[in-house]
Amino acid sequence: MPLDRRGVIAGIGATGLVALAGRGDARETADAADAALRQALADLEGRAGGKAGVCVLDCRDGALAGHRLDERFTMCSTFKLPLAALVLARMDAGAIAPDATLPIGPADPVGHAPAVRAQLAEGATGMAVLELCEAAQTQSDNGAANILLRALGGPPALTAFFRSLGDEVTRLDRYEPALNTSHDGDPRDTTTARAMARSLQAILTGTVLAPASRARLIAWMIATRTGLKRLRGGLPADWRAGDKTGTAAGDGSYAGKANDVAICWHPRRAEPFIVTAFYETAARGVDGPQPEDDAVVAQIGRIASQWIDRRV
Repeated sequence: MPLDRRGVIAGIGATGLVALAGRGDARETADAADAALRQALADLEGRAGGKAGVCVLDCRDGALAGHRLDERFTMCSTFKLPLAALVLARMDAGAIAPDATLPIGPADPVGHAPAVRAQLAEGATGMAVLELCEAAQTQSDNGAANILLRALGGPPALTAFFRSLGDEVTRLDRYEPALNTSHDGDPRDTTTARAMARSLQAILTGTVLAPASRARLIAWMIATRTGLKRLRGGLPADWRAGDKTGTAAGDGSYAGKANDVAICWHPRRAEPFIVTAFYETAARGVDGPQPEDDAVVAQIGRIASQWIDRRV
């Protein structure tokens, strides 16, 4: 039987319209999810006080949504995750030997530095570079971070690393603990939720690191326990996740900070999601973030998981 040309054309046209309608429906669904995320974050911020910069990024296609995406926030100790990545990248390139060590001394422990202090107490005069990286990431050891940073060339070296990732926003200017202090409008040691999310996507899912180094860094993130009450506290219990926190007390003239950046996997998806949260607390005292501030960041994790659910 000969084909009816007009029928074939009509059929193709109808199929095309259905496909276009499907894409339109998907776009409307995504727009609704983005709007719901923004509204939920704005509502949370209104209830909690302070302000939060948040980005949730789908590593499958780079789609993202959030709140105060392009406002600057102080990184605090979240910088230690990309710092560890830079060390591993140098190791991959052969610039640092896998068994390299760095000297440690009594002046190195500043503030929170449990790993370096423990080594000094045992009489050690040096630590392995990988040991310092792990301490900086999993224990947020300030001494380990400063030792690594000096060996790499100082804060400008980490800023240059961000630029190599295509991140023209994030910058590190000082060492621990000075990098935690910032007043409104001070760009030093800051990032944005969007910029950090994209940089972490490149580090954790791209070709910045060799596969073994990328797996090592992610394993350190998963082993980290400093953020169990922050973003990870709001994610469903059956999701795999790792993170790096950042924390600072106010000094009476600027806000305290409760930050967290994370990678997580939905049980029904192979590709991960990145969540970045930078929360400046409502209190401007010197006591530092309180349990209720951790709870705010956990709520950000819960809201992020709802956006993720809509994409899976």
